Amino acid sequence: MFNSKFKILILIIIPLVIVGFWQQSQAISNNNSPELQALNLKIQNQKEALNKIQAQQQEYQNKIRSQVNNQVTLNNQVAILNDRISEANLAIKQVNLEISKNTLETEKIKLDNQLLNTKIETQKQHLGYLLQALYQHDQISTLQNLLLNHSLTDFINQAQYLTNMNQGLSESVDSLKIQQQKLKQNLLVLKQKNDNLLNFKKQLLNKKGDLEYDQNNKNNLLATTQSSEQYYQALLQKGLRQQQQAEADISSAERLVWQKMSKKDQTLLNSNQNSIAWPVNSRIIDATFHDPNYPFKKLIGQHSGIDIRVPQGTIIRAAADGYVARAKFNGSNNYAYIMLIHGHGLSTVYGHVSAIFVTADQYVSQGEAIGRSGGTPGTPGSGPFTTGPHLHFEVRLNGIPVNPMNYLP
Repeated sequence: MFNSKFKILILIIIPLVIVGFWQQSQAISNNNSPELQALNLKIQNQKEALNKIQAQQQEYQNKIRSQVNNQVTLNNQVAILNDRISEANLAIKQVNLEISKNTLETEKIKLDNQLLNTKIETQKQHLGYLLQALYQHDQISTLQNLLLNHSLTDFINQAQYLTNMNQGLSESVDSLKIQQQKLKQNLLVLKQKNDNLLNFKKQLLNKKGDLEYDQNNKNNLLATTQSSEQYYQALLQKGLRQQQQAEADISSAERLVWQKMSKKDQTLLNSNQNSIAWPVNSRIIDATFHDPNYPFKKLIGQHSGIDIRVPQGTIIRAAADGYVARAKFNGSNNYAYIMLIHGHGLSTVYGHVSAIFVTADQYVSQGEAIGRSGGTPGTPGSGPFTTGPHLHFEVRLNGIPVNPMNYLP
């Protein structure tokens, strides 16, 4: 009588455990789905807003490229700067949206983790009940089972039922493993989101710096030219003459230095194994080599180096060991520069300098201070072809400008 009641109790408990497990798992998912849906909707809205901003940025970039190919005028230059300012504002808005989207995605992962933890605990609890019930049933021998059942058919049906329960138990364990693996993956994604947030905040600072830089450049340009197209054109012509003279001096200086150098000095230069290093600490590039958006391209040709954004008066250091081929600076606002000759046919040029610490024919070591940066319009050494503080940096191979980014670490 006791065994018969125990058998009935086991057969009642097992399905109740399974049904209860399924119902609670569904309840966990359904009760929180509105919150997850709301987060997904917000994330989707952020993605759409980002796509719109990227399309607007592309429009401004196309406008800038078109304006660069127009005649070089003050109005055109101001229009380019205005578009750059608008693009910088959009970039700031874009990064803020990226930060917001990243925060929403982080909240979603945290909520998903809470649901997973609850689901895992519920699964573990119900699996415990099921294991306990199956263990207690296993204490009844096969002979007892046979005697307790009214017929052999009932016994076979019960055996099949228990087999199915064991299969369900195995599937539940597999499901539990999958949920735990998903939880681990979510934790890794969460760490990546936190890293992304730090990166976005750095980008935000850089974009705000871009905006301030372009706004200052516009103000400097208008102040220097006194908003006069005639004065601006006179400056451009003056700058063109200075640029052509500098190019001729640089080409001849390299040849003269190699001619004057003794075999010993040439061997010394060519034996140097140090690579080209960054001349300043900044890594912010405002104009690339052969930059398609270079505003003076139509007047003086392709941009022959990279423009590295640095504050006025930043210390400039020799990019590699070498001899000073040219150090041109007379204290006026005419274009000033330093040229160094290195081994293996390489040379470097540092433009818009506001101070010079070296003299021609002097030997310098990599990292040695050679001058200070300039570039603010109207200041010593800036020259006419500049709109804000930066270092113009060139790398030349056998006298021909090459992309510095192919040599810098």
